Amino acid sequence: MSATTNSKAVGVETIGMTMRFGAFTALDDVSVKVPASSFHALLGENGAGKSTLVKCMMGFYHPTSGDILVDGREVAIGSPRDASALGLGMVYQHFTLVPSLTGAENLVISREKVPGIIDWRSERGELAVFMERMPFKLPLDVKVAELAAGEKQKLEIVKQLYLGRSFLVLDEPTSVLTPGEAQEVLGLVRAMTRAGGLTVLMISHKFHEVTAFADDVSVLRKGKLTGSGRVTDLDHKAMAAMMIGDQPIAALDSRAEPKLDAEIVLKVKALKAPDRTGLKSIRIEDLGVRSGEIVGIAGISGNGQKEFLEVLAGQRPRDTGEVMVRGTAYAATRAEARALNVRLILEEPLKNACAPKMTVAENISFRTFDIDGNGKPVNWISAGAIRAFSARLVEQFKVKTASLSSPIASLSGGNVQRAVLARELTGEVDLLIVSNPCFGLDFSAVAEIRARIMKARNAGAAVLLMSEDLDELLELSDRIFVMSDGALVYETPIAQASVQTIGEHMAGHH
Repeated sequence: MSATTNSKAVGVETIGMTMRFGAFTALDDVSVKVPASSFHALLGENGAGKSTLVKCMMGFYHPTSGDILVDGREVAIGSPRDASALGLGMVYQHFTLVPSLTGAENLVISREKVPGIIDWRSERGELAVFMERMPFKLPLDVKVAELAAGEKQKLEIVKQLYLGRSFLVLDEPTSVLTPGEAQEVLGLVRAMTRAGGLTVLMISHKFHEVTAFADDVSVLRKGKLTGSGRVTDLDHKAMAAMMIGDQPIAALDSRAEPKLDAEIVLKVKALKAPDRTGLKSIRIEDLGVRSGEIVGIAGISGNGQKEFLEVLAGQRPRDTGEVMVRGTAYAATRAEARALNVRLILEEPLKNACAPKMTVAENISFRTFDIDGNGKPVNWISAGAIRAFSARLVEQFKVKTASLSSPIASLSGGNVQRAVLARELTGEVDLLIVSNPCFGLDFSAVAEIRARIMKARNAGAAVLLMSEDLDELLELSDRIFVMSDGALVYETPIAQASVQTIGEHMAGHH
């Protein structure tokens, strides 16, 4: 028999929650109250303590000190099973469903007690009754692998409700959804809180989502609660101040007018290359990026952007087609990149753009250590020249590091990306290829990186920007393409760009 779902929403409160890992304090005396049937947002940058707080609530961590109240009563949550018994559930950023099973099979096997032989006829009947009470309409007889991201996210939420949860933590629930799917999923969840059957705590860093859906917000910074209140009483500026304190935020330069007759720096024609599975291929028919413009490529993760980037970076062979930079065939060798001034800024830079165990100075000097000031090869490599060059760049790009000889892996994510930017944006840049440059970085690093990309554009670089963050593309691009199922399916100049239309093409509805 399926779990009870006529449950009444429960409220949860943490009092003085503190969590230390050795000498590091991840949470410092955090008290957050989420009243029953409210939609509460937990806002903060990466590393602010949001995940630690909810992991304490869900029994994954045992807090160093502090109490948890459920419906006003003090409870001990020693494990996720204890949390489940109290009606607390969590929907994670990444999906936990079994792709090869149907929705119905996923729901039934997720119960704590599943009979050895499942009577599918009676289970299906009960599921149909259960689904009638759900605001989500979902095809339960289709394999999960065939569902769109929005449908998978709905099924994850339905699974928690099927298991009788009446308090749900949603961890960055829209990071894999199109804008249309995000509106729909959060709208339906909010309707359930209004109806009194559910309480929601949503972890987010998107102000517009918080403003549109949440009743209340609590903000964490560096493990401390820095503010909370009714969403109606706070504007984005107030929330940002709680989230990042009073550090200055880099402003974007105003956009220099693109020249319509500017040189086409990057030209891709009739490109075909295998995708990661080897079963499909990516096909780029015709793409040109001119000097002094940013061309954005939008798309949901897994639609071929990664493979396209790997072709441009020389990490994936192509079957057919040509890539030209300033009229010259380009195969992404180090010599070609140097001669044609092609630079790359990639996501997860420690993995994709650094030698983690080598020093900060060495990583910053990878493009220049073997040439002199005039670009001529040198006979011997000077450690002093490497240090002097990187010291100048560390200062200019505000890279925080204990020393130039620290391994680059010891830096925070934002500082690794700053070091890579220093290396890639110094000197002449004619073509800049960028992929999810701000993934996982904090607010001030994000603003600074976007400002640097805009500066490069205004100085005449042709910029190809692939990003899964639509807000980033809308802020920076002159034109936006949508990549879906391995091909560019839609193009719009920024002045006519509509989030709705872009979202529909991303989802493949057009």
